[in-house]
Amino acid sequence: MSASVREAGGTERAGTPAETGAATRLLALGRAELTLLGRNKTALTTSLIIPVALAFAMKGAVENMVAGTGLSVGSALLPATLGYVLVFAVYSSLTGSYTARREELVLKRLRTGELRDLEILAGTALPAVLLGLVQCVLLVVLGGVLLDAGPPTAPHLLVAGVVLGMAATVGFAALSSVLAKSAEGAQLAVLPFMMVSLAGSGMVVPLDILPERVASVLELLPLSPAMELIRAGWTGGEGLKETLGQLITGLVWAGLALFAVQRWFRWEPRR
Repeated sequence: MSASVREAGGTERAGTPAETGAATRLLALGRAELTLLGRNKTALTTSLIIPVALAFAMKGAVENMVAGTGLSVGSALLPATLGYVLVFAVYSSLTGSYTARREELVLKRLRTGELRDLEILAGTALPAVLLGLVQCVLLVVLGGVLLDAGPPTAPHLLVAGVVLGMAATVGFAALSSVLAKSAEGAQLAVLPFMMVSLAGSGMVVPLDILPERVASVLELLPLSPAMELIRAGWTGGEGLKETLGQLITGLVWAGLALFAVQRWFRWEPRR
């Protein structure tokens, strides 16, 4: 549209400037969020330091855990570290961002402009997602050397796992913000999802070394498909059937999270 802009009802108004492109709006919002993230020392510490610190803290336990299982320390610990990035750098950080922007009326004001709801959510998530992706790349390269894991043997599975994990953590971050009444309360709202994911999705304890019945139940958790695909990036996976099952389960969780966000996400402050 050159000199017209399409209104919400589908009609056009002549003589007004053209709408800003969606990509431009997302980048503008993403830059603003990145600036705010850079000023939030707590969020930066959670995002950058905790995943690596947890990996070093768990190294000794993982060495004992995988002894005699056929898994190497690298193939067990390095995927777990990427999982920590998903949980701390993306999910926890983003839950706080959504909550803070809502309580500060930022989300409400953004909805009065050109930005659509999905663009607001995506733009707010953009810095956390990009930071998480950069961390994952660095960990794969440096961790492969330091932990003697080598490069991924099935990089397509690793990429699929990271993408599914990002989609799930962004969706559940938006949902978790509904439970928080303040930015401080967001630190408590994230605990259930974090604890379930850390304990049951194969981060602390790989599902491969658990009893089959227990593992078959834990495989259905929201981040389990992503973690299994990430680990398959180094182990090669168990076969086409298992890989398709993990992809479908991950996509179902991502779809459910998107549906729930559209239905229950709060744009107004909780009073």
